[in-house]
Order: sequence, then structure tokens, then C-alpha cells
Amino acid sequence: MLRLAYGTLTLSGQSPISAAGGSQPPGGDPGGEDGGRSNTAIITKTKPRTKRPNLYRVLLLNDDYTPMEFVVHVLERFFNKNREDATRIMLHVHQNGVGECGVFTYEIAETKVTQVMDFARKHQHPLQCVMEKN
Repeated sequence: MLRLAYGTLTLSGQSPISAAGGSQPPGGDPGGEDGGRSNTAIITKTKPRTKRPNLYRVLLLNDDYTPMEFVVHVLERFFNKNREDATRIMLHVHQNGVGECGVFTYEIAETKVTQVMDFARKHQHPLQCVMEKN
């Protein structure tokens, strides 16, 4: 028997055990001076909160050698941008020196940076891609 209101737990064939840790004698009076409330326990269950992961911005850096069309292709291929968004980001990189491709968790951002750098190197372009904490 489990009665949380009075804090008593009785296992079959054994004497009751109170939530406060004491033992109640068989046939004892649970309603003593304080009305049986001394053995009352409140059980709370806290729900663990998961911490949100840190986010990182993936940035493309401007250079004077990588063709604009190649940058658009990189944005479409690795960041799933449509032609219009890719062109807008490429022009922002060209005019301001740096542009944001997306915001990701650490592992995904790191993978994107590596993929872009390897792809640029494979095609003999000096395009630089970096990540920074958001």
C-alpha cells in the first residue's frame, strides 16, 4: 500500500515505513498530537531542462580571384539557397567583404566550412569560409 498523503508505505508482510524514515508500530495511532502529519512528505519530480546548443555563423570572405558565379554555386550547393538568395549573399560578400551563409550548431557549421573549403580548393579558388560563435 502506498499513501503519499500520509507518507506511509507498506510492503506485503512487513510493518509500515513512513516517508520520514521512521517505522510505525503495528496498530499504532497515526493521528497522535499533530493529526498524523509528522510523517507527511511532498514528493516533487523536477523535469530536467536541456540546454540549447550554441549556434555558429558560417561566413564567406571576399577575395579578388574567386568568380562570382562560383560563389553563387557554393551557396546553392552547400547552403541550399535559391538562385536569388545566393546572388544577394554573393553581392553582399563582394561589397562588404564578408557575408553570412547560415547559422548552425557547431558540428554542422564545422562540416559546412570544411566542405566549402575543400570544394574551393578542388576547383583552385582561394575562397575562404569561416565560422564564428553567434
